Amino acid sequence: MDIDWDGITHVTKIDPAKSLPADLSVLEGTDLVLVGGSDDVTEANTLEAIAAIDDAVPSLPVFQEPYSSSHVSKSTIEAADYLSVPAVYNGDREHFVGKHVDLFTEVGSKPEALLGASLPVVGDLISSKGADAVADLATNVVGEGYVIQHLESTAAATSGVEATYSPEQVAGAALATETFYGFPIFYIEYSGTYGGPADVEAAARYLEETALFYGGGIDSRAKATEILEAGADAIVVGDCFHDDPETFRETIPA
Repeated sequence: MDIDWDGITHVTKIDPAKSLPADLSVLEGTDLVLVGGSDDVTEANTLEAIAAIDDAVPSLPVFQEPYSSSHVSKSTIEAADYLSVPAVYNGDREHFVGKHVDLFTEVGSKPEALLGASLPVVGDLISSKGADAVADLATNVVGEGYVIQHLESTAAATSGVEATYSPEQVAGAALATETFYGFPIFYIEYSGTYGGPADVEAAARYLEETALFYGGGIDSRAKATEILEAGADAIVVGDCFHDDPETFRETIPA
């Protein structure tokens, strides 16, 4: 599935460890779903969440955002449209470089588990056929430049974030995302609190090809509008999707 990033203005973040609303038709107004979380996420509940979304809104793009390589399997790869892997700029090395090496090591060294038992394997080395399959898989992985701005959040604790970024540093991370790393997404994450437009305004100046996502505390149309008008390409809404679907509807741009 090709993603038209220009058409993405509303993203729903779904935590597979949390209960889903009884009526998933509420998702019909969103443009893309990210499935992932920091606590109690498993391959099994990830698959259950993706299947439920697919049943309710089959045309909706679904990205798996794995916290660990253990959440990724042949089944999740087939179920989701893409793997979206955060690179947390203000986190520790494990959550910028180490976790990505771990993920691709897992993909590269265990093709039978990830890609099907018919691939020829010698020890931990993949034959040319297996290598081609792994290379094909890698095209479904997208990177997210990520800045976590709420120090009391679970996301900050699990990513080793000890300090937030100033707007100037956020702008620098945005510039690095587009010009150096080439990730399609730059994500400013306030994790349940509302950070306001300052970071978005700082980052938006440097992004032309990269989609600018903002998540955190979006629980009204007014906040959604403020962030989008500040320059975000898309708002990411998570908590109120799980907790209050009617409020969630209000965050969807008219």
